[in-house]
Amino acid sequence: MTQSSDQAPAQDPARTVPAAQIEFRADDRQWIADRIQEVLSTGQLTLGQYGRSFEEKFAAFCGVKHAIAVNSGTASLEIALRALEVDGKDVLVPANTFFATAAAVIHAGGRPVLMDTDPENFGTSPEEIERRITPNTAGVVVVHIGGIVSGRMREIQALVERKGIWLVEDAAHGHGASFDGTSAGAFGAAGSFSFYPTKVMTSAEGGMITTNDDRIADEARIYRDQGKASFTQNAHTRLGYNWRMSEPHAIIGVRHLERLPEMVAARQRIAAIFDEGLKGLSGLSPLSVPEGGVCNYYKYIAVLPEALDRKALKTQLKEGYGVSLAGEVYEDPIQRQPIFAQYDDGSLKVSEDVCARHVCLPVFSTMTDGQAHQVIDALKRTLG
Repeated sequence: MTQSSDQAPAQDPARTVPAAQIEFRADDRQWIADRIQEVLSTGQLTLGQYGRSFEEKFAAFCGVKHAIAVNSGTASLEIALRALEVDGKDVLVPANTFFATAAAVIHAGGRPVLMDTDPENFGTSPEEIERRITPNTAGVVVVHIGGIVSGRMREIQALVERKGIWLVEDAAHGHGASFDGTSAGAFGAAGSFSFYPTKVMTSAEGGMITTNDDRIADEARIYRDQGKASFTQNAHTRLGYNWRMSEPHAIIGVRHLERLPEMVAARQRIAAIFDEGLKGLSGLSPLSVPEGGVCNYYKYIAVLPEALDRKALKTQLKEGYGVSLAGEVYEDPIQRQPIFAQYDDGSLKVSEDVCARHVCLPVFSTMTDGQAHQVIDALKRTLG
């Protein structure tokens, strides 16, 4: 790491830039509180009107026929995979992803087969998918890392159709992202969203399955409610689980979904400042959004030179300039996680490289232009 000759400015606590920040305005909080009071008074605390409203609004937002609300993004993945009957079959999973992507395959009875990373978008290339397909492959999971939908999604769709396998989108980062006019969550047999508090929008905890397939939607509704054929019957027809979303969580989700377009627009404004301000900085290479793509900037990802010490850079930015970088996507690829070491075939070198050499700049919907310029100035002073 190279440091400029300029002295680092004394850190002003009022000018620190956090890694992330969740936004609920005063009117949001009041709206949510009023409706939680309502459901508390009626006693309809699960599978009620707000859950249905959240599903209908989210399906419309993504341009799909069905959305099924559940209690986590992890649950949404596992349910979709169970509905697709992966038991005993192989599922292709990116090496650069979160624990839950591979774990959901295993919990659904399948075997994850790891794919190496496309350095252009930190996702998966059609060539890597084709290289990993065997007669036992049931389908492919793609992940929209950082809110970037691959510019090669149409090729991936055509490939899986030609091979007779399905496509599932782990769109945990993808709220409001799209490519070629199609929203994240609408490309495959099913999409999976997370509403964990770090995401672009939240329901505090929760997830959503999106699909145009009536059968998958029906199966998902059964699985999420202990495998019961219907809410009013105790006939358990699937080995389900308690994966329901509560009404208070749905209420929060409905409100944040209404605000999602403006929150994404705010993130895009900050990203545009970064794009312009970081031009010519040789020590940092931001990922590009493909032509025809809309990124929600869940993360603003940039790649570092091989020789640069990421940990030291993060420490210097925080201690010297009050700038906290966001968490990586991801610090380590899946095969480096002890629980998944057995799935490492030694061929996942790109995933190891990109995971080790990137940073995520702070970006959130309440971020000011001044904070964005503070980040740029800190990087220029630190990287030289």
